[in-house]
Amino acid sequence: MLFPDYRPRRLRKNEAFRSLIRETRLSPSQLIYPLFIIPGKNKREEITSMPGVHRVTVDLLEKEAEECLKLGINGVILFGLPDKKDGMGSGAHKKDGIIQTAIKELKKNTPDLLVITDVCLCEYTDHGHCGCIINREVDNDATLEILAKTALSHAQAGADMVAPSDMMDGRVGEIRMTLDENSFDHIPIMSYAVKYASSFYGPFREAADCVPQFGDRRSYQMDPANSREALREATLDVEEGADILMVKPAVAYLDIISKLRDEFDLPIAAYHVSGEYAMIKAAAEKGWIDGERVMAETLLSIRRAGADIIITYFAKEMAKLLKNSR
Repeated sequence: MLFPDYRPRRLRKNEAFRSLIRETRLSPSQLIYPLFIIPGKNKREEITSMPGVHRVTVDLLEKEAEECLKLGINGVILFGLPDKKDGMGSGAHKKDGIIQTAIKELKKNTPDLLVITDVCLCEYTDHGHCGCIINREVDNDATLEILAKTALSHAQAGADMVAPSDMMDGRVGEIRMTLDENSFDHIPIMSYAVKYASSFYGPFREAADCVPQFGDRRSYQMDPANSREALREATLDVEEGADILMVKPAVAYLDIISKLRDEFDLPIAAYHVSGEYAMIKAAAEKGWIDGERVMAETLLSIRRAGADIIITYFAKEMAKLLKNSR
């Protein structure tokens, strides 16, 4: 039997060979861990639709942060659940708001940890939408000022980076201008540049208590059918001053991650979202899949598609697996 000169299996026969030629690698330093912060003291609430993920009070953040740093995870992204909500999301930019307080606590106790903040209004509005409502519609331009005030309040509290997730037109430029005018030109913006109106966000909406009370978010988040539009959205954010471009969700949009990687030279982030996490957890609990291996393969696929940074609820589990496999 005649074989070709090149036999691919020659370099697959043991782990030493496989590791030697591995093209894509995962590191804990490429992962960002989301944290949900609630009012009160000494409270740790498991999110039922996201096994292993908890809401915590500010006084428990130091323990979370220290665990991340020990595992080699250098950054967290914060989501806050305020004690009061209103129609304008005014709690988002309060000087003593839940996120502002959390930032100060983290930077005081774990200054080496990168503290990134989600900039949006959905957790702070009583209607659950990401902006101001006028005539039962989200008003884009009226929302920009509030988002900019929120980002500025995060920077003033000590945040290392802000991440606007609202998908209002022009918000990156408005935030960049406000930060620069207030001497925070050194604060980078990680823009949720390409955020789809996805069905994979369900568990997050439980976690952050931000289910829309009417309508949905399809008038401002992207249509899942569109890919060329993703390049237009990302281009706008680059022109407005974004430092990092994010795609959300990740696994269902690997093609979009790849498109952005080919088109732009900025760092690309991907958010491995709550529904993508929950499906792996649920299938593993049923014994249908090897959860650990599927987790690793999934995160590796996001890196292979071109993401430099992965925001994932698996961050701590993946970091432990990488540490133990050394």
